[in-house]
Formats: sequence, structure tokens, C-alpha cells
Amino acid sequence: MMKKRILILLLAACAVFHTGCTSNANATSLSEEDATNTESEQDTKEDVPFEREYNDQGQVRSFLTGKWIDTEIGEKRPVAVMLSNIKDAQPMCGVSRADVVYEAPVEGEITRMMGIFEDYEGLEKIGSVRSCREYFLFFALEFDSIYAHYGQSSYAVEYLERDYVDNLSGLAGIGSTVFYRTTDRKAPHNAFASAKGIDEGIKRMKYRRTYRDNYSGKFKFAGDGEPVDVGESKVTYIAPGYYINKPWFEYNEKDKLYYRFQYGDKQIDEVTGEQLAFTNVILQYAKWEQRDKKGYLAFDCHSEGYALIFSNGTATEAHWMREGDQDDGVIRYYDIGLTHEIEINQGKTMVCVVEDFIGGKANPNVEFH
Repeated sequence: MMKKRILILLLAACAVFHTGCTSNANATSLSEEDATNTESEQDTKEDVPFEREYNDQGQVRSFLTGKWIDTEIGEKRPVAVMLSNIKDAQPMCGVSRADVVYEAPVEGEITRMMGIFEDYEGLEKIGSVRSCREYFLFFALEFDSIYAHYGQSSYAVEYLERDYVDNLSGLAGIGSTVFYRTTDRKAPHNAFASAKGIDEGIKRMKYRRTYRDNYSGKFKFAGDGEPVDVGESKVTYIAPGYYINKPWFEYNEKDKLYYRFQYGDKQIDEVTGEQLAFTNVILQYAKWEQRDKKGYLAFDCHSEGYALIFSNGTATEAHWMREGDQDDGVIRYYDIGLTHEIEINQGKTMVCVVEDFIGGKANPNVEFH
């Protein structure tokens, strides 16, 4: 049985949460000539299109799940949708169709979620949709996704305006095209998006519909028919330690999925009737700060830190590192010794962002066994 982790790796020298930075822990000095050569090599590498994997059945390997999917779907940029996760906004709608889901604390100890959808075709009700926090935007950019939100914190405005961000805002001119309000819930938890509205919004904004040429995905997936154990420790219960919704996951040995619970019960999608379930669960510890008296938070998305990865009923410690120094770079997961990138199993993944220290101690609320 793996014990609760009490020692957090804080290797990154940079403590800036809302701007791009890279760790210099392993940096070595470069001559001017070496630096010039390195920059040239990096520029050349970035210009080389990534070769995607296709089969003879008209399918492409998914960047989000590692599975084979129809090329028409797999070549299209995903959409990342901000989701309200307070009790008044339950049950969520359409979230079970998301291939990757992020959860992180926001002000007031509540959490917010973001679903990243590869195939959202036919969904008439996605949400409820809430406002942007910049760290969620950085996570969305890891997938080269189009970011949908209803409003934003003041800290996020400057990032949403950058030219590499393609977003659909409920407070912009296309808001009524992408989003609509219902009468079954009280505002602000009654704003929803539809697949038709999202596609029309993307069309009107003239956003790029396919992945950029050099995008190579975020996760490293195991091969077809080759399930992997990420570690030797057996874990069937995971609790990320959030205060309000108190979520947890239970592993089902039969279908190899981690089923999601919160607010004392199963987390069910109102549209599909399905309980949220994932092949992989990642707890990504991050440095954080409270930015003002209103309680707005900021999380480090740009350097490196500690993580726990759960898949196939097993668990391992990991080290996350951001590849590149831009806001649209990608976080990858390595073993603690930084000798190899960790493979996860094909399927849906949930990433729970965890505050690394609380009250001066390593997060005491995370639990798994």
C-alpha cells in the first residue's frame, strides 16, 4: 500500500505563476556559439510538421485518448469548456463525453472543471458554463484547443487577448450564438453551450479548425492491446482532497475504470445518465498563491513539480515538467529520476490540480489506498 505523500518536490527556481518560465535547476552555461546553434536546432525542430499515425480504415490516432478515431474527428481541434462544479450546478451536462477533464480550486474553496471534447457532435446541452481562470486557459492550450467560457477574472483578460488564444466568450459579440440560458436553474448556473452553437461560433470567429502542424500531443499512451501498470503499488481509492465537493474515485477491476463521486454520491451526467469514469487519474501538485482579498488563486503551470499517476489499478510518483517556455507549451510526466516519460493507458484522463502545501505542510487532504 502506498502511503500518503508528504514530501513535495519543488525543484523549479521560478515562482511566477501567471507568466511563462522554465526551471534552471539543471542548466549549464553555454557559449554564444553553442546558444546560437541550440536556438537554430530548436527553430528547425518547431518547423517540422508532426507525422500523425493513420490506419487503412480511415482513422487517426487520437491525441486525447490514444485510441483510433475517425479522421474527420481526430484531425479537428478539440474544444475546452469551463464547467461550474458547485452543488447548485449539479448535475453537469455533457461532461461524460469529454475525453480529458481538469479540476482545480478557485476562490472560496470550491472547484471548477474543464472538459476537453474531441467529439461533441450532437450535444445540445454542455455545462453549465462558467468563467475563465488563466490557469485553466494554460491547460487548454496544452491541447491546442479552442477555449469556451462565460466571462473571466480580471487576471485572465490579458491572456485571452493574446494572438495565440482562440476563445469563445459568453460576454463577447458571439455569446448569444454559442451559449444560451435555461429556466431550470438559477443564474449564473444556467448558461449552456451546444455543439451547433460552438461550431457556428468557431466559424464566425474564423478560427483554425485543425491542429497546428507541429503539435504532437500531451500524453504518452501505451500501444494497442498492451495495457500497462504505471507502478507496483495497488491503489483502488483516490481522494484529491478538495474541501467543498469532497470528490473521490473508486477503481473497478472489471472494466479498469476509476469512477467519480462527489457531494457524497456518484457524479452523473444529466444528458447521458452515465457516471463519470476515467482510465487514468493524475494528481498534479502545483505551487500556488492567493492573489487578492477576494480569494482569487493562481497556480504554477509553467515550471515543474510533483505528481501522482493512477492507471490500471496501480500508482506511481511522477515529476511534471513543461516542455518549452511559452504559454502554449505542453506539460509532460516523467519518472522521479527523470529517466523516461511515463506511459498511461489508452482512454479518458482526469487531471486534478492539487495545492502542494496547505498551512505550511504538504497537502494533508490527499488520500489514496
